[in-house]
Amino acid sequence: MQPEYADDKRPAAHSPRAAMLLSLIPGLGQLYNRRYIKGLLMLFFSICLAIALPVPLANGIAGLITLGSDPEIDDSRTLMVEGLLSLIVIVLLAGFYVFNLRDARRDAINISRGVRIASVRQAFQDSWQHGFPYFIIIPTFIMLVMIVIFPLIFMISLAFTDYSLYNSPPAHLLHWVGFENFKELFTEPLWAKSLLAVLSWTVVWTLLATTLQIALGLFLAVMVNDSRVRFKKLIRTVFILPWAVPSFMTILVLSAMFNDTFGALNVDILSHFGVSIPWLTDPTWARVAIILVQIWLGFPYVFTLFTGVLQSISREWYEAADVDGGTRWNKFRHITFPHLMYATAPLLIMQYAYNFNNFNIIYLFNKGGPPVPGQNSGATDILISWVYSLTFSENSNYKMAAVISIIMGIVVAGFALYQFRRTRSFREEGMY
Repeated sequence: MQPEYADDKRPAAHSPRAAMLLSLIPGLGQLYNRRYIKGLLMLFFSICLAIALPVPLANGIAGLITLGSDPEIDDSRTLMVEGLLSLIVIVLLAGFYVFNLRDARRDAINISRGVRIASVRQAFQDSWQHGFPYFIIIPTFIMLVMIVIFPLIFMISLAFTDYSLYNSPPAHLLHWVGFENFKELFTEPLWAKSLLAVLSWTVVWTLLATTLQIALGLFLAVMVNDSRVRFKKLIRTVFILPWAVPSFMTILVLSAMFNDTFGALNVDILSHFGVSIPWLTDPTWARVAIILVQIWLGFPYVFTLFTGVLQSISREWYEAADVDGGTRWNKFRHITFPHLMYATAPLLIMQYAYNFNNFNIIYLFNKGGPPVPGQNSGATDILISWVYSLTFSENSNYKMAAVISIIMGIVVAGFALYQFRRTRSFREEGMY
């Protein structure tokens, strides 16, 4: 059978190389391939961009490099924003240009092989049918770039400048300082000591508070799910109540209860035993208190999660274990626990990531205090609360806050990626 061609006869030496060379000017390659409407639209779009964008993009890149020359005229922050936006636009335009080249080459190869060119209507229908997910994703992707990625890039850029309270626009211009801020963070005694203390406490806080809340939620879910327990609905409702109350209200109430002077815990309970614990003024007791508060706030979610999974485990497996003489511990170890972890591991990992950046409880409970001599961080400050205090305190040390934020992001991303890759829920092989 003879192949169908665009004009019902073999095209004369239709060259993919020629299409690629012509598409160096977007649209010409498509016109060469007789995709006239697409070619004209791309050519018109390219001409508009060539007229409107070169000067703003050049000025944006120049401002990003210099960050200004006269503080009375230039604001380094504005120049940085414009420069970063210019870079994002350049990346998007580069993607469009690559698409133009690949599209022209693909159509030229098809024509040289004798494939009929689709009509405008058919091309539109094919694009809509095969590209529908992209039409839905692109608006969200653009919003994600502007709302999430752009501020992230701006924050990373601040880590390589000298932006602080004493060198703040518009009174002063910012300057690029390379890795000086990173060097200062790790070599200057005050910063190095504070970083080590905060980072170590952040890791301890994340592992201890999250593991204990998971363990408590697991224990209660398994106990309530036992067939000998009555009034299950009532018990489960009571256990979920701490999760139903807004967390900021719970934290403020518990902060008052743990107060050294007038708190209910010391005044109404421990005082009867002749004990008064400095919950908010002693670093060790403050850390104990904040871990207890997080366990109280976090276990209801884990309890609810495990309770739902327990309902999906077949009773036949437990009956088979009974026939084989399995003990309660063996059934929990080989049936209950593996299924719980398989179904909930990704969510439990996110609990660790969430607590690593759990700013609300640290700030609302005692604002990262009490203060520690020789450090510019509090005893219960984690990385995120330390960044907040550096940014919004009297010093307004934006550059160091940005550096610490980068370190924090790397730690969280690395931990989450490592754990996700080791989790069976994310593997292609099924469990059964």
